[in-house]
Amino acid sequence: TIYDIVQFAKSRGILYQGRGSAANSIVCYCLEITAVDPRQINVLFERFISKERNEPPDIDVDFEHERREEVIQYIYAKYGRERTALAASVSTFRFKSAFREVGKALGLPESLLGYWLKQFNLRDRTLGWQSQLQELGIDQDGRTVKQLISITEDIIGFPRHLSQHVGGFVISAGPLYELVPVENAAMAERSVIQWDKDDLESLGLLKVDVLALGMLTAIRKAFSLIKARYQQDLSIPFISAHGSDQQVFNAICKADTVGVFQIESRAQMSMLPRLKPVSYYDLVVQIAIVRPGPIQGDMVHPYLLRRHGKEPVSYPSNEVKSVLSRTMGVPIFQEQVIQLAMVAAGFTGGEADQLRRAMASWKKNGKLRQFRSKLIDGMTQRGYKPQFAEQLFEQICGFGEYGFPESHSASFAVLAYASAWLKYYYPVEFYVGLLNSWPMGFYSPAQLIQDAARHQVYALPVDINESCIDHTVIDNHHFRLGLRQVNGLSDKAMNTLISQRPDKGFASLTEIKSLGLSRSELSALASANALKTLAKDRFNTRWQLMDSQLTLPLLKDQSESTSQMLAPTAVEDLIEDYASLNLSLSQHPVKLLLEQHPLPHLTLANEVLNRAHKSPIRVVGCVVGRQAPGTAGGVTFMTLEDYTGNLNVVVWQSTARLQKKAFISSKILEVRGILERSEEGVTHIIAGKLIDHSDKFEKLLMHSRDFH
Repeated sequence: TIYDIVQFAKSRGILYQGRGSAANSIVCYCLEITAVDPRQINVLFERFISKERNEPPDIDVDFEHERREEVIQYIYAKYGRERTALAASVSTFRFKSAFREVGKALGLPESLLGYWLKQFNLRDRTLGWQSQLQELGIDQDGRTVKQLISITEDIIGFPRHLSQHVGGFVISAGPLYELVPVENAAMAERSVIQWDKDDLESLGLLKVDVLALGMLTAIRKAFSLIKARYQQDLSIPFISAHGSDQQVFNAICKADTVGVFQIESRAQMSMLPRLKPVSYYDLVVQIAIVRPGPIQGDMVHPYLLRRHGKEPVSYPSNEVKSVLSRTMGVPIFQEQVIQLAMVAAGFTGGEADQLRRAMASWKKNGKLRQFRSKLIDGMTQRGYKPQFAEQLFEQICGFGEYGFPESHSASFAVLAYASAWLKYYYPVEFYVGLLNSWPMGFYSPAQLIQDAARHQVYALPVDINESCIDHTVIDNHHFRLGLRQVNGLSDKAMNTLISQRPDKGFASLTEIKSLGLSRSELSALASANALKTLAKDRFNTRWQLMDSQLTLPLLKDQSESTSQMLAPTAVEDLIEDYASLNLSLSQHPVKLLLEQHPLPHLTLANEVLNRAHKSPIRVVGCVVGRQAPGTAGGVTFMTLEDYTGNLNVVVWQSTARLQKKAFISSKILEVRGILERSEEGVTHIIAGKLIDHSDKFEKLLMHSRDFH
């Protein structure tokens, strides 16, 4: 079945890649379902299939996220709507949805509930939202507030509604409605089973995971652009065959990985200079090690020390060495834990896989504890010290449901390397591929365009006579923004503009107005400054377009005089850019702010490397990211962006709590703190003082409109 599906995708030019336990199967590799040769990594076949499981293997396949629907409709057409349906997933109440719904039911205004939610710092692990509600001056003894708190706490985790599983397809021999309840999905041409994947697994029904992955779309689009420019057919296997390119790995080690699959997050970019991957398997480890499992199991630091020769590697037996030698004696992957249970405690492959399943949900049902005696007794009977056995079991508990499979990481590493290779050798095609596949990934278009500029790849503005629907490559250092970037422009309007555009381009606003676009769409084009080649500026263009569409019967006999509006200021241009395009190619907000409000002793992002370790530092930037991993002990990692690059800021919980308003609501933030730099060159700023400068930018706008 899976082979048939991927053959269909291949015939349509849809990029795909199998992942998960299928990467452990040589058959899946030979059938080109997966791109990982299991002979190259020490994988566990029992993770894929075993006697004890007594069920067909679970094969996950990712397809391009923009074209997955073609694959879904092929499955319906091939196997029939009666025999095929998507599994459901049960969406549950989380805090915000529970708080909002309970508050509405109690008659509280939505605006008030929204305001309260914005004041909560949910990253604070020690100060609950109830206490933060009290800090807002809310009387918690009032009947309504008491009910709000009590009922919200009660319903968190309750089922909220049924939704579609991300890609779990069930295929049966006969009509599905004879076995399970089926309903039509909200999306046209789809059917959904009213049970979730766990219910269906209990019945033993065949489930096929047809998943969507944005990076596959981006890579395929980059391949198409490269072929159009250079007549070169690239593929993921071709890039993988060049998987030891040290130029690419040098860029990876420098954490030059914005837009690169799986290694673009703040945590991954911080780890890259420390781990220093130089091979495909290093990437497999890199992707897996920045996960809650290895972090909670205290496996990261020992691995790094041993990797760089600062700590000796020892093994209690050759059997354990055969499992852990590839990761310096430290269990990084879920499969290694399972293999240790087999070689050190005598588990069969099937029993070890049952251990894996218990790990996945032990916090919910506690089933992992039932393996404790068998694991420890089995190891001590084979001559291992009780301390080692206890340590292994505690590491298994540390992994818990967060253990990352080596098979997943191996599949992801293929795409990580492919995207890093494209970024290094074909940067303009890489960025355009990413932007044409958005929304996807970790970064906004504005951040991707900033990163592109740091690599001498520059975006040209949207232009009614030059832009296509998608972003387009101009040359090795330039690309043109497409009409897709304009907010409020429908697909129909974009197609009309492109199909009706004369060979020499539109010559006047009159031609644009004759195309039948709505007022809002004309306004969107003007606001985005896409018509600047036909008119003066965005304000005057918008005025001319709107003025011609207004019918004023009472003034029909009055002569019409042409009037000109004042041209927008730099601040107004910037605000209009972000409102209409979600980005700006003009001045950076921080640069505009500093021109009017200079900050003495300020360090820019591109100057940080020149500052000494432990030196005081003052920086300012737009807040483009806040991350608070559950394993970080209440620490929040913030990313600030100025006009020269990004700044990594660490905010301790106590700092965030004492300066809550600036921490939560700042859009432009000044940080005064201490610069810290590790031996490997990883640099970050420990925040001390947080100052919100968002209001100064708003005042700049008010000042720009002061005509006196």
